[in-house]
Amino acid sequence: MLGDGYHDVPAGKLAMVVTHLEMHSPAPVRDVPLPDGIALRQVTPTLDWYRDIFQRVGSQEWLWFGRLKMSDAELIAILNDPDVAFYTLSKDGQDEALLELDFRQNGECELAYFGLTPALIGAGAGRYLMNHAIATAWSKPIKRFHVHTCTIDSPQALAFYIRSGFTPYKRQIEVADDPRLTGMLGRDAGPNVPIIP
Repeated sequence: MLGDGYHDVPAGKLAMVVTHLEMHSPAPVRDVPLPDGIALRQVTPTLDWYRDIFQRVGSQEWLWFGRLKMSDAELIAILNDPDVAFYTLSKDGQDEALLELDFRQNGECELAYFGLTPALIGAGAGRYLMNHAIATAWSKPIKRFHVHTCTIDSPQALAFYIRSGFTPYKRQIEVADDPRLTGMLGRDAGPNVPIIP
């Protein structure tokens, strides 16, 4: 257990404060229309599709790397699992969002990944997609819908989840190799987080 005060982070590592949030019944939603020129669709993802959208939504700006660490076989097992659902928002024929709902835990749904590329940010598409996530999760016989976010993700994410009806219930510290130093991501990724070799 960490005591109060400062604690050194080993060289080449990232340290993130992770906040876990949950809801135990469907949150009321503020109805918003799908912005003009944008279409929602459910996806049966291929490996190439998923890796592309994952990196464009989260890796370049926010250092998403969890799925990048997986082997092709590990990731394909998730993509092909009937208890995991994938959705996107398309604009001008290009997919620009990732919504991944994981129902593999009995009675629960995890909002595993949620995000938009810069092409959709500020258009109202995030609220529409979250409304869809809440409705889809609670259309199944679940008792809990949960998500987590961290301090290297978008600074808007935590407040957005709270406004969406999730309640914070736990905080953790996660330490991981900096993916820019391992070569998983380019050194220009995550410009808001300095590299400390």
